[in-house]
Amino acid sequence: MGEDEIIEIQRRLSEAQEECKKLREENAELREMLGSINPKALKSSSEKNEMSLVAKQSHIDKPSLSHEEKIQIFKSLFRGREDVYAIRWQSKNGKSGYSPACANEWNPKFCRKPCSKCANKDLLPVTDQVLRDHLTGRHTVGIYPLLKNETCYFLAADFDKKTWMDDVNAFLKTCGEMKVPAILERSRSGKGGHVWVFFDSAVPARLARQLGSAILTRTMERRHQVGLDSYDRFFPNQDTMPKGGFGNLIALPLQKNSREKGGSVFLDSDFSPYPDQWAFLAQIKKMTLSEVANIVQDSEKTNMVLGVRSVNTDDAAPDDPWTLPPSKTKAEQPLEPPLPESVHIIRANMLYIEKKGLTSQLINRFLRLAAFQNPEFYRAQAMRLSTFGKPRIINCAEEFPKHIALPRGCLDDLLVFLAQHNIASEIIDERFGGERIKVKFQGKLRPEQKKLVNKLTASDNGVLVAPTGFGKTVIAAWLIAKRKTNTLILVHRRILMDQW
Repeated sequence: MGEDEIIEIQRRLSEAQEECKKLREENAELREMLGSINPKALKSSSEKNEMSLVAKQSHIDKPSLSHEEKIQIFKSLFRGREDVYAIRWQSKNGKSGYSPACANEWNPKFCRKPCSKCANKDLLPVTDQVLRDHLTGRHTVGIYPLLKNETCYFLAADFDKKTWMDDVNAFLKTCGEMKVPAILERSRSGKGGHVWVFFDSAVPARLARQLGSAILTRTMERRHQVGLDSYDRFFPNQDTMPKGGFGNLIALPLQKNSREKGGSVFLDSDFSPYPDQWAFLAQIKKMTLSEVANIVQDSEKTNMVLGVRSVNTDDAAPDDPWTLPPSKTKAEQPLEPPLPESVHIIRANMLYIEKKGLTSQLINRFLRLAAFQNPEFYRAQAMRLSTFGKPRIINCAEEFPKHIALPRGCLDDLLVFLAQHNIASEIIDERFGGERIKVKFQGKLRPEQKKLVNKLTASDNGVLVAPTGFGKTVIAAWLIAKRKTNTLILVHRRILMDQW
């Protein structure tokens, strides 16, 4: 090959490389303009165990919607308070969070950090430009779903466990069965998902949250691993507006920087991003108030809103107490077959129930025997105080690889439940009997105390509830002397420890 031929080949190669560079730049500009997904940021489809995102590179968003039309679609769906929004921040040491956007922020004359204690706040409203800046990556915006009148335009459920894909699949399947139109967004971090349900008018937050709870309760019938703590992962997170606050916030989707990393995008049933995110959002169906109310009402009839024992607070009382039977409890959803002929129970420090042969629905019902609505949550909510750090449901059960464990005090309820469903129980007592001690009671019981201890000694398990001054410590001392067994005493105050 001659020198001239080599020069000609190099020239053509250079031209081809330059043309490729221009095409790549043009492609990037088109994707930016049309809100597409950067496929380089997505994980390889070979990671099947993670069901990673794969951009459908054979499709490019059609330029059918203008920028203003996209903003209007966005505003019509992700609608929260319009008088305030939050901006995500990140410090030099890596800490991050959200703060309400304020016109006086970092103004040395007015700004007094932290924001929660500043009297000079000048909160900024949500505008089209704010949303545009979010979508183009200038900042990350969080909105407050709970409106001033304690209504909302959407409900979102957050799933962020390692098994979030399985949990989301089960949740969306339930939504389909209940005719609830729901869509899935992969979270900013890419390690979780948000399921969104939209309303065509403002719906009372309590009703919206009851809808979410009903879907979750039914979902746990098929997948108990979703967990009772998921009831605390709804947006809005409150039924009522806390005094001096805005309620919890949720980050808006489709933020540019997150999209470029494969997060904050809407996914199909295969966990792949829709090739045209805006065309997908434009056809979203919204629920009516009557549709939401009908689903909640039907779920309440079978105790499928929360599905755990209630507490004695006005806020937790049912909306239709006249429908309750004399037992004050509603009939539960029937168990689906197959049911086991018997259940193996080991009675030790807890009640260990062998999971082999049990359906997820049955395991879910067992777990709920040891769960109840948290009175502190409802008390704080009724007083319009913050419910942060107060779980809606207290779960006293534990799950192990081959067993679920309930508190020993659940034995009676467990046996009644099994008998109601014609399931036999095989109980093995593995409790530690303790060590014998020499002790004698030196006091004297009052007549009302004598009457009580006779009932206590008839059982080896129970709880004594009595008013201050009744002599509960004296009765406990009498029981120790009666049993003559070494005893562990737990108290929650120093004065009680000194008393013992």
